[in-house]
Amino acid sequence: MPRERITGKVAREIRQTRPFSSPARQLAVTLMRTGEVMRHAVESALRPRGVSPEQYNVLRILRGAEAPGVPCLEIAQRMIARSPNITRMMDKMVAKGLARRQRVEGDRRVVLISITADGRRLLGDLDGAVEAVLGRLSSMKPAQLAELVALLDEVRERLATPTARESAGRKRVQAVSTAEEEA
Repeated sequence: MPRERITGKVAREIRQTRPFSSPARQLAVTLMRTGEVMRHAVESALRPRGVSPEQYNVLRILRGAEAPGVPCLEIAQRMIARSPNITRMMDKMVAKGLARRQRVEGDRRVVLISITADGRRLLGDLDGAVEAVLGRLSSMKPAQLAELVALLDEVRERLATPTARESAGRKRVQAVSTAEEEA
């Protein structure tokens, strides 16, 4: 298979001298590099406030949740980047006064996490810092951004590999749907 010529800026950024073996390979490298650039920009905006991108994500999830809070497992499932130790992150956020834990009456196994007033205040400040970063994209037309989002959604759908828990949940939903159709 003949190699494609090097196009795009990512090859120069990573000092790659050989052509990519395929457009899909070039896309993969470009996506990973772009994700890392975005992550670094957001992380740099959050760092002076003592918050990681993952903690920012959790605060946003908690702000958007309805009272009285969200179970830890659901927070982990809703995160942009999966965190291997959500419990430790919750411990840190509770210790900082940004979130609080509350046990569910009647089921001690379930612990709900909610955002505190301090967490909401900090999140407002963090939102401003992140918006300043995202403002760098303002030179792109809204139609370009919408098209890019649609293309990235398609890439993500084609590549997504569900976790074991997600697979089990989908199988249960499919089984219930099949049983209902047969009834």
